Amino acid sequence: MLHPYACHPEASRGRLFPENISTFRSPFQRDRDRIIHSSAFRRLKHKTQVFVEHEGDYYRTRLTHTIEVAQVARTIASALGLNTDLAEAVALAHDLGHPPFGHTGEDALAVLMEPYGGFDHNAQALRIVTKLERHYAGFDGLNLTWETLEGIAKHNGPVISDRGGSHQVPDRASLPYALAEFDAAWDLELETNASAEAQVAAVADDCAYNHHDLHDGLRAGLFTEEDLCALPVIGDCFAEVDKLHPGLEPMRRRHEALRRVFGVMVEDVIAVAQNRLASLQPQSVDDIRHMEGPIIRFSKPLYQNLKAIKRFLFERMYRAPTVVVERKRVTAMVNALFPLFLERPELLPEDWQADVAAAAARGETELARMVLDYVAGMTDRFAIQEYHRLIGGEP
Repeated sequence: MLHPYACHPEASRGRLFPENISTFRSPFQRDRDRIIHSSAFRRLKHKTQVFVEHEGDYYRTRLTHTIEVAQVARTIASALGLNTDLAEAVALAHDLGHPPFGHTGEDALAVLMEPYGGFDHNAQALRIVTKLERHYAGFDGLNLTWETLEGIAKHNGPVISDRGGSHQVPDRASLPYALAEFDAAWDLELETNASAEAQVAAVADDCAYNHHDLHDGLRAGLFTEEDLCALPVIGDCFAEVDKLHPGLEPMRRRHEALRRVFGVMVEDVIAVAQNRLASLQPQSVDDIRHMEGPIIRFSKPLYQNLKAIKRFLFERMYRAPTVVVERKRVTAMVNALFPLFLERPELLPEDWQADVAAAAARGETELARMVLDYVAGMTDRFAIQEYHRLIGGEP
């Protein structure tokens, strides 16, 4: 049973290109399935989460991270009486726009694209699902519902706001071009909150990476269990495991403690959301969209504890000397490949050449955006292969 403030599939605003209703699947189920079957989704298998994809088979990739986010999103959405299919669809699509080499690749492309309208992975995800996936006879993209597109664009909160924030711009003129282009064709109401389902996907993302980055950092030897025991929440979870299972072998002890950390985050989000929903009594999804701030979030005490954990991860993992060395190496690869393709677009694949010619005829900005689509779509391994094939040597 869906609550009144959930996104009800029969009330969907529909698709940009009208289609017949499926006999067996709701509109949001079809969205989820189209995302899973997309080329961009498959490429997540070979894209970085933190460690470059080839560094080890046990580290998370964008694909395994995405699957974990979708699982958490379904759990939270179900507990809150929300539409689990929509929450899952947004979760599965939330990282489609990430380029090779994770946030390092995104930072490099953002600098390179400054003269051409900028780069943002959420905006690029929207561009992928509305334009770059070309498999269907009647349209480019996946022709997803308005609600799923809204969730992809603004699951982290309103995109347009005069209150600032890491995911906000002051007006439409400041939007990344990929987001502005589609929003002009179909207004995504970028100045409002997203649906509760999309907010669930965003919090599920936080839960998943806070958990698995701890796990991957331990496996990489960047810190120890003893280091983690000094941190809030995590220390309590290790203490509970030691009390219940004294002498447990190290790998089981680690797993038992970190799954409790996961549980603390998820249970906190559900409890806070239940209390806020009971207090505010929203009667529709539009009530959710026009609230002051998100309805789905961590409690203030846990949020402060997670900030301490993130500071630890930033210092000991994301800026660990070995990770920094690799960041410099892959940044050099992106900084070499992008200008090379921009200067010599004939190096792009043959099936891109008709579009390359059309883009070049419209000017350097359009050509740069096409080169961006190609480079951002690369997997880690393909970017490394192309660098060595076209440029060679150590970056």
